[in-house]
Amino acid sequence: MTTKKPKRIGLAIVGAGRVGLIRGELAARHPEVDWIGIAETNPERAKLVAEKVGADFVTSDFRELIKRPEVTAVVVSTDEHLHVDPVLAAAERKLPMMIEKPLATDLAESASVLAAIERAGADAVIGYTQRFRRRWLVAKEKVRTGQLGDVTMVTSRAFMNRLVAIDNYKRSDNPSEISPMVISGTHALDIVMWMMEVKTPVEVYARSVNKALGPEWHGIDGTGYVITFNDGSIYHGVISWALPVVWPGAVYSLEVGIVGVDGVLTIDDTHRDIVLAVDTAQGEGYAPDSSRRVDFLTSYPVGDMALGELRGPMREETNSWLTRLSLGLKTQHATAAEGHNRLMLTKAIDLSARLGKPVKLPIAPGDEKQA
Repeated sequence: MTTKKPKRIGLAIVGAGRVGLIRGELAARHPEVDWIGIAETNPERAKLVAEKVGADFVTSDFRELIKRPEVTAVVVSTDEHLHVDPVLAAAERKLPMMIEKPLATDLAESASVLAAIERAGADAVIGYTQRFRRRWLVAKEKVRTGQLGDVTMVTSRAFMNRLVAIDNYKRSDNPSEISPMVISGTHALDIVMWMMEVKTPVEVYARSVNKALGPEWHGIDGTGYVITFNDGSIYHGVISWALPVVWPGAVYSLEVGIVGVDGVLTIDDTHRDIVLAVDTAQGEGYAPDSSRRVDFLTSYPVGDMALGELRGPMREETNSWLTRLSLGLKTQHATAAEGHNRLMLTKAIDLSARLGKPVKLPIAPGDEKQA
């Protein structure tokens, strides 16, 4: 019996925001990570995160960081619209990557990024963190092993208060690329498409409303859609990220139903089973607001702080990725190709809603810009 010798990891973290800090703190504890570098344009934030993770190198220039000889892997955790350039720089060196979703917010840029990754043969994965929660893994196993028989219909309903939407509109330099599907609905979409990966989507029909966010942010409140697959099975989904700020879910409240010819599987991921109500404003959670006094705990998708550490799916996802790098083990991370596919589907959904008619799948870059 031979013993596999783990590979050492020199990690570059591009973007030291909330997620960059989380992944950096986890990496700092991993036994095979012996070097961490950070690229962050905000010097105060860079200093804070560098101290928390014990960074060996700090710069405001991601290119300078990625060129360092110590770097053997890259985390891209910038704002969504700034992923392209660091991913391309990492692909030039054929470095493995963990990229926060999406690959890009523009479909043509996403296609070019995917092509660069595939040309380089780089092992790039996308941060669809929900794949690392036990309930979705259990559901995946039941579908994969045929316990429901042929799946004929899936439904999903995602509800979110508007804090996430407003935060994204504030940070984006191109609000037209922001939509509930592209930014948030993609999580439910990925879970469902992962469950139905043996099927090919061929058409989508969608409608959107924009009465709550539209006047101030020129944004979309929510979208309903039906995706038809090549065998006639269907997926019906709804996403709204325009609920009032006082809606208790810190971020995501999701329900999924999977119907097969031999069975049915329902998943309640609304987090209504653990409710916090307080007299004073909460100090934690996603972009806490002083008017919020009630919350569905555990609804922040990355996990929750407990005993001074993050507990939950982003911890599992990050540690699993680092082990993938050091030991070469297979994991359930979404691939770069799956990441591009999810962006294509969300863009097609938004296109169908805008045109008010069905759209054939897949769409090609440029198709989503139809008037």
